[in-house]
Amino acid sequence: THTTQPQTPVDSRDPDPAPALPPTIPREQWGGKYEFLLSCIGYCVGLSNVWRFPYLCYRNGGGVFLIPYFIMLFVTGVPLFLMELSLGQYGAAGPITVWKCCPLLKGIGIGMLCVSTLVSLYYNVIIAWTFYYLGSSFQSPLPWSCDAVANAALCGNETEGNNYTTKRLSPTEIFFNERVLGVVYSEGLHDPGPVRWQLALCLLAAWFIIFLCMLKGIHSSGKVVYVTATFPYFVLIVLIIRGATLEGSLQGVAFYLTPDWARLLNAQVWNDAASQIFYSLGIGVGGLLSMASYNKFDNNVIRDTIVITVGNCGTSFFSGFAIFSILGHMAWRKGVPVGEVADTGPGLAFVAYPEALALLPGSVFWSILFFLMLFMLGVDTLFGNMEGITTAVLDEFPQLRQNPLLKCLFLGALCFAFYLMGLLLVTDGGIYWFTLIDSFSTSFGLIIITLFMCLGISFFYGVNQFCQDIIDMIRHCPPWCTKVLIYFKACWVFFTPFLLLFILTYIFIEMYNTPLRYGSYVYPMWGKALGVCMATVCCLQIPIWGIVAICKETGTLKDRFQKSIRPLNSWRVNNLNSARQVEERVEPERVEAPFTVTLTDMDFTAMTWEEGSHA
Repeated sequence: THTTQPQTPVDSRDPDPAPALPPTIPREQWGGKYEFLLSCIGYCVGLSNVWRFPYLCYRNGGGVFLIPYFIMLFVTGVPLFLMELSLGQYGAAGPITVWKCCPLLKGIGIGMLCVSTLVSLYYNVIIAWTFYYLGSSFQSPLPWSCDAVANAALCGNETEGNNYTTKRLSPTEIFFNERVLGVVYSEGLHDPGPVRWQLALCLLAAWFIIFLCMLKGIHSSGKVVYVTATFPYFVLIVLIIRGATLEGSLQGVAFYLTPDWARLLNAQVWNDAASQIFYSLGIGVGGLLSMASYNKFDNNVIRDTIVITVGNCGTSFFSGFAIFSILGHMAWRKGVPVGEVADTGPGLAFVAYPEALALLPGSVFWSILFFLMLFMLGVDTLFGNMEGITTAVLDEFPQLRQNPLLKCLFLGALCFAFYLMGLLLVTDGGIYWFTLIDSFSTSFGLIIITLFMCLGISFFYGVNQFCQDIIDMIRHCPPWCTKVLIYFKACWVFFTPFLLLFILTYIFIEMYNTPLRYGSYVYPMWGKALGVCMATVCCLQIPIWGIVAICKETGTLKDRFQKSIRPLNSWRVNNLNSARQVEERVEPERVEAPFTVTLTDMDFTAMTWEEGSHA
């Protein structure tokens, strides 16, 4: 289904606004509400739910991580998720163009694209690892199993039960570190070594698939998610059932659920909780804004927010049982506490899961099935992430959207450029660069961007006006809806900003006092400084483009500021579902109605625009 965007408004300063308006390019829409819902679930429920959430639980003392995770979810995750969906759906625009609602904050959209670029670079490397494992799964026996001839010396002397105390690497750890990563051949960040050609081919294949997915657009991807969003649950159920039959699995589950209360005093735990919320929900990278921009205007964003966030959180918690039941068995086999098994790194799923699959009857089949699931999860998530980048560019340069050949060339050049940049991450020392980007791309930079988005919408655009926009979209707001919006108002204005500021303070303190590590390797100061610079560049887009917006205006500094926070008139006329807005096709470049500062219990500085005869 296609809908036609409103014509470009004519500036009232033009003495002759009569000439015909240029034709606009139709904007795609989802084929149905379930396509958008499942696409968002597929975008949010990705690799992070399977390997990152259990890994963070493992690193932060097991079940204690659930406490800051749920606090961050309901105070920051859900409100910010609703804000992004509503902003994209109401404005029918991507991460950059949507800031017509407040041109001063256009830098937020640019910053989102910077973060999205960093995430895309290393996220597709994970997909390349998965692709490598998928190809290796067609070998019988599995190359990381004890049945493989190369692993006979590693497994031959293993005794049963808790008598196995010899400290050695398992075949799965050796396969991941030597065969896949090649990290044993690198000395650190300064020694990347040669590109591993097998991973380079896997990375090229992954980017080619992403290229094909983006070419087909939301219509074809909306059909694919019926499989990609449901298939992972089937595989996770199988793994949980298999894990429950293994000796020592209850020990792992107990470690997963039993909190270590002292860990709550560690700022890293809260930092990881906030990072995981933003990472798994896709907040602050533009994907949600872009996908919501293809919605019908009257789509119920509150319903979608609740369904998607609860489903995402439930999947993370659900997958933890599959991970920790296997870790419990590994700990029993090695005769060590659960906290000492496997490496504390993003390769947890590539160590624990392959070992679990090697224990399953018909391990080759289940390994293919599982890594196919991971591959689909990764592609689905990265497609949404890249959609944020491409939608932003296509909205800014609509001629690319109009010409299929130009669009194809742009997408091809973008994916190939990302592939070339990602080659550094598939060298022998690529895992060190991977960890560096992972540690900083979704840390303080992402939190600062979402903080400014929250403050900008609440106090510049106006939280009351924003809530009214949501009511306009859902058409009907029953009493329960009003109460829910009051809660979101309180979060957007008070709780979410203050909590994010609190977390930012402790992130900087912890970052200053704690060295960055990967396993036993400690990053040099220049490496840590490089990571800080990457995150800072993303944040600097906000003041840079804010200054640009102010400089474009005329008058005193106060007048320039006031003009730069007023919505462009094209923000209001984007919605053709309002008859009043349709009639305002031709009006000034900006909405010049006077603004007033209202003092209410929830919106103490929000600016609202009044319409009158002098508007």
